[in-house]
Amino acid sequence: MPKIATDKRPTKGLQTRERLLGAAIVEFTRAGVAGADIATIVTAAGVAHGTFFFHFPTKEHVLVELEKREEERMAAELDRQFAEPHDVRATLVAAVTALEKLKIRLGPLLFKDFIALHFSAKTVQTNEWANHPFIVAVISDLQRAQEAGGLPAGADILHNGISYLVGLYALLITVPESMSEPFIDQLVTTYLRGLGAVPPPGAG
Repeated sequence: MPKIATDKRPTKGLQTRERLLGAAIVEFTRAGVAGADIATIVTAAGVAHGTFFFHFPTKEHVLVELEKREEERMAAELDRQFAEPHDVRATLVAAVTALEKLKIRLGPLLFKDFIALHFSAKTVQTNEWANHPFIVAVISDLQRAQEAGGLPAGADILHNGISYLVGLYALLITVPESMSEPFIDQLVTTYLRGLGAVPPPGAG
């Protein structure tokens, strides 16, 4: 049988894109998105300057790709946790833990840029939140808790859930890590009350 010619260019293009993405993340971690030097990125990736713009028209396009991947990673982890028995407090705390781990992975500068994109006003004010797996994972679990009777039927899950995440974002990028724990604990407690979380049987 004659050999079928295989076009390896798409694979090579994906490899180039991955090298650029990896190099860009390193540079973003060092300098933040605004301060990142594209010349440094393309040199590290071993490609021509124009190749960067072929794959990523702007630096923000790199950030969007990173956001997509990290959100999927966090959402998958949350879904695994939420498959086990837990209460509403555990749902809210799991979101804290996921974002704290992300901050460690990305570093403070890139984390701040990531969160600024992730919780933009556009996301909060429109239905675009539904395209963010991390937000969907948290909101969906709160909705399941409501259906199971852990939250009152009249609780506004969507707006309270998104408001909680935006408040969490603000704390994580503005309050020093050494001082953040009591603020986060208070945020969790405040939103448990706001959601009307029903305490488990036997709770005082």
